[in-house]
Amino acid sequence: MPSFMSDGIELYYEEEGAGFPLVMLHGLMWSGMTFQREIDRLKAHYRVIALDSRGHGKSGKPPVYTWQDHVQDVIALLDTIGIESCYLLGASMGSYIAQGVAIAVPRRIKKLVLIAPKSNGLTSSMQEMLERHAGAMKDLALEDQIGRAFSYMFHNQAAVRKALTDWHTGQVTLNDPQEQAAANKALEGFDFRHDLKNVTAQTLVISGKHDGLNPPERGREVALLIPDSAFVEFQHSGHAPSIEEPERFLEEITNFLASAVESKMSI
Repeated sequence: MPSFMSDGIELYYEEEGAGFPLVMLHGLMWSGMTFQREIDRLKAHYRVIALDSRGHGKSGKPPVYTWQDHVQDVIALLDTIGIESCYLLGASMGSYIAQGVAIAVPRRIKKLVLIAPKSNGLTSSMQEMLERHAGAMKDLALEDQIGRAFSYMFHNQAAVRKALTDWHTGQVTLNDPQEQAAANKALEGFDFRHDLKNVTAQTLVISGKHDGLNPPERGREVALLIPDSAFVEFQHSGHAPSIEEPERFLEEITNFLASAVESKMSI
């Protein structure tokens, strides 16, 4: 697993396949390995690079960092491995980072896929959700709290639980409580609403109808703010469309990435 240095932190990434570069950014508390199914399908057509964001996976875990650090890390990755332009895909936390990158270096991002995104947040969506449902969860045992959180987050909970088991078996490195706190803290206070108009990438936004973390209206807002964008709502998904409706998800992103760049897409 190759690595590079970004502002003194060692970051790891996986790279498979050949062709036009496709950089993939994972969600909060996970790692690039969570994209393995997509990598296996897409590597025949693209040079797929899956980054372990700082504070996650095998990458360095500093006690304090920000969402701006995440953005600069992606740009440092592109610079280090010699990628002038690429397609960029981000899920949940990764979609926030991807928006920041597409705003910071718009000419380098040719296509953008945002999964379960939002355009702004005072804190992480997980923290927002836990605070919103604190009354219903305060007297529950930890296992029941997790189950209740899953019911708010996902539609196909069985598929998500299986994926979590598979990732654990594959030794995805989860975060300890201090690292989780730092990762949540890093997502505080971003707001891209005034800058998304500067994104030049052709963009696909995917949200799940039953997502209690980043509901579809948040994804639709992102799509409305990006000039060349399309919005798709998965009817049988929550916060993890790639897991809850995997075949449709792969079909949507495969068709989008393979399509010719058009002058305008409808929402």
